[in-house]
Amino acid sequence: MADELGHVRQMWHLLEPLHAVFYYAPEVFDEAAALGYATDERWPSYFVWRAAPLGAAGAERVGAVFHSFSPETVGRYVPAGWDVAGPRAVLDARERAVDRAYRALFGDRVDGPELAEAAALARRAAEAADVAGRPLAAANAALPWPDAPHLVLWHAATILREHRGDGHIAALVAAGLDPVESLVSFAAVGAARPEVFESRGWSTAEWDAARERLATRGLLEPDGTATDAGRALRAEVERRTDESAAGPWAALGTEGRERLAELLGPLWVEAISSGLLPSETTLGIGKV
Repeated sequence: MADELGHVRQMWHLLEPLHAVFYYAPEVFDEAAALGYATDERWPSYFVWRAAPLGAAGAERVGAVFHSFSPETVGRYVPAGWDVAGPRAVLDARERAVDRAYRALFGDRVDGPELAEAAALARRAAEAADVAGRPLAAANAALPWPDAPHLVLWHAATILREHRGDGHIAALVAAGLDPVESLVSFAAVGAARPEVFESRGWSTAEWDAARERLATRGLLEPDGTATDAGRALRAEVERRTDESAAGPWAALGTEGRERLAELLGPLWVEAISSGLLPSETTLGIGKV
C-alpha cells in the first residue's frame, strides 16, 4: 500500500501545477476582466472560476466545499460574483482562458502527440474517479468534455485535484479539525509559514483561538509547532487523503500511470519554471 500511495502523491504533485497555473496566468485575468471582474487581486475571479460548476451557489455552500476560507472572505465574493456573470458565462470564459493560457505556456506542445496522449490517459483516470460524496469533483465531472486535447488535460486535472481535495476535507473532518484548525495544524508541521495562510482571511483572534483549541488537545506546543501527537494526526490525514485518492490511479494501472507521469514531466517543468506559481503555497507540496 505504501508504494501505491507514493504513486498517488506523485501524480498529485505532477498534475496540481497544471491545474493551478490557471489561477495566475495573465490570459485568465484578461478573460476575467472581459466578464467584468476586478483583477487587482485574484479572488474576485477565483471564487467564480472554481465554483461555477456548482451553479450559482451561495456563500455557505461555497465556503463548505472550499473549506479553508473564512466565512467573511467567502461572503465578500459570493454571491456577488454571480451578479457580474452567471455560471454558464463563467464556464465558457474558463474554457477560453485555459485555451489561451496553455497555448502561451506550452507553445507547440499543445498540438503535439505527447500532450494528446497525456490528455487521453488523464481522462481515463478522471473518468474512473468515484465522485460520490465529493461535491466539487462531481460538479466538474458532470460538465461536458471539451474536444481539444489540451483542454481535456486541464479538465481531467481539475476533476482529479477536486476529487483529492474533497477527500482531503473528509479526512480533516474525521480528524476533528475545523477549517481554521486545519490551517493552523498544517502550518504547525511546517507545510508553509503561517503568513502564507493569511490569504484565507482568518483574523488573528480566530487563528489564536484555533491554536488554543489544538494546544488543549495536546496537538500544539506553546510556540505553535506541532507536538508528536499533532504530527501523527496530520500524517494520518495525509495518509487517508492519499488512500481515498488512489482509485483513479489503480484504474489506470501501473503502465498507464507511469506513462502519464513520463508525459507530464516536461509540462510540469514548463509550469513550474514559468514564474506564474508562488514559491510557497497553502498545499504544502514537497513538505508533507
